[in-house]
Amino acid sequence: MTTTTKALLILSGLLLLASIFLPIWRIELDAPQYPEGLVMLIYANKLGGDVEIINGLNHYIGMATLHAENFIEFTILPYIIGFFAVWALLTALINRVKLLYGLLGSFILFGIVAMVDFWRWEYNYGHNLDPNAAIIVPGMAYQPPLIGFKQLLNFGAYSIPDIGGILFIASGLLMVGAVVKEKGWLTRLKRKPTLHSVLVILVLMSITSCGHNGPENIQLNQDNCDFCKMTIVDGHFGSEVVTKKGRVYKFDDLSCLVGYAKENPKAELSGYYIHNYPSENELIDATKAVFIASDSLRSPMGGNIAAFKNMSEAENFAKNLNSSIKSWDQVKPQ
Repeated sequence: MTTTTKALLILSGLLLLASIFLPIWRIELDAPQYPEGLVMLIYANKLGGDVEIINGLNHYIGMATLHAENFIEFTILPYIIGFFAVWALLTALINRVKLLYGLLGSFILFGIVAMVDFWRWEYNYGHNLDPNAAIIVPGMAYQPPLIGFKQLLNFGAYSIPDIGGILFIASGLLMVGAVVKEKGWLTRLKRKPTLHSVLVILVLMSITSCGHNGPENIQLNQDNCDFCKMTIVDGHFGSEVVTKKGRVYKFDDLSCLVGYAKENPKAELSGYYIHNYPSENELIDATKAVFIASDSLRSPMGGNIAAFKNMSEAENFAKNLNSSIKSWDQVKPQ
């Protein structure tokens, strides 16, 4: 094997060893009553974070309490990760390409089995509920997402890799890089600029799509306001905010959005959207909108502020109501 391949394998093994002592996965719970959020950290051998608080909340809806000693995975996982780390280091030392191929194949298989086991654990955790729980919602299950976001009652649940998991993934990518280096695929790829360009474009597109946290359409007569809890029925005054993690909070009135922001000053809000008044249920960027305040508007919660996406419509409407035009800076949460 080349020196580069050996270096990749040594680094891969060291990253795996480090991942044993760091949180591999995290499940975050966000809700209006917990603006700073709750987090459960999953290590190779234990649980961390706000486990006791989460257990206390889950008790009311009949979910089993979480204890590391109830999971055999926490007993064997450190040894499995350590085994792969030693395998990577020995492969670099022994200098055998067949060991490298076996390492990558076994590592990928282990990753698939681990994610299936994680999904099974989440399924059992969210579906096997105590029939005598204090709060029972017929037909409701509380399985957290395998990865990404899922709404569970008034909690937004995020399931994402933590630093240990990122190191674990990086270790696997280094193994892939080692195989690519030994196979000479990179050299062949350089001879095919068209294919190389396509791959670059696909990677850039995936990065762009994963990083986008945009608005979510408000379902009139179905969605509830996250501040006043009233059902959103008017498609002219609704609004919403999007957090940096992609969590969406919906409101039936701009005054509710402002009230929510004031009550949750530590919430990391990255996007503000509001209904375009002349349309029906059309969300626009609130920071670029033009606003009119008038008691004649009679919005659902008395905010009486309408938003317009262009100045000409706003000016004509303001003239009819004998009202003045306001900017986002004048109506936004202070």
